Amino acid sequence: MDIGSIFLILGLLLLVGLFIARPLLEERSAALSQEEHEISSLLAERDRLLTALQELDFDNTLGKIPEDEYPAQRALLVQRGVEVLRSLDALQADGYSGDDDEQLDAAIAVRRAETGVQPVPAGGNGSGVRVKPTPLAVGQDDDLEALIASRRRDRKEKAAGFCPQCGGAVQKSDLFCPKCGRKLT
Repeated sequence: MDIGSIFLILGLLLLVGLFIARPLLEERSAALSQEEHEISSLLAERDRLLTALQELDFDNTLGKIPEDEYPAQRALLVQRGVEVLRSLDALQADGYSGDDDEQLDAAIAVRRAETGVQPVPAGGNGSGVRVKPTPLAVGQDDDLEALIASRRRDRKEKAAGFCPQCGGAVQKSDLFCPKCGRKLT
């Protein structure tokens, strides 16, 4: 072996070693704080409860659950969901900072400056802001609407209907269904 191939092998070994040792060299904390762990578990519980509610409603529509048991089960799941959401709100309110609102306001101001849209007071009760587009923004919207309409027209001209076997959308140029492969007549 010549000296060049030895240096190449050593260089590759060094790169592979650094790649493998990278997780050990990073200084980020892999452990979640107690609060982050609690928020994560509450979010998982919320998702589980939503799924359970959907399944309960579906089972009720199919008649799998007796009519006298359904309201009690639903009320229990909803009550547990309310408790989880309140706990989530309490935990997330503790870590809330106004920085997010400031960033959002700045982004909205930049977007309004780019499009030429200015806020107009809603009038009367002062409960919100109504956005009135300037003529420049309206012209841009008209161009966009015309483009959307032309694309819809093109797609409508190409569409031939649906496959009689699977119900998939087919175009006039299709000889076979793209979904199930049935020959179209």
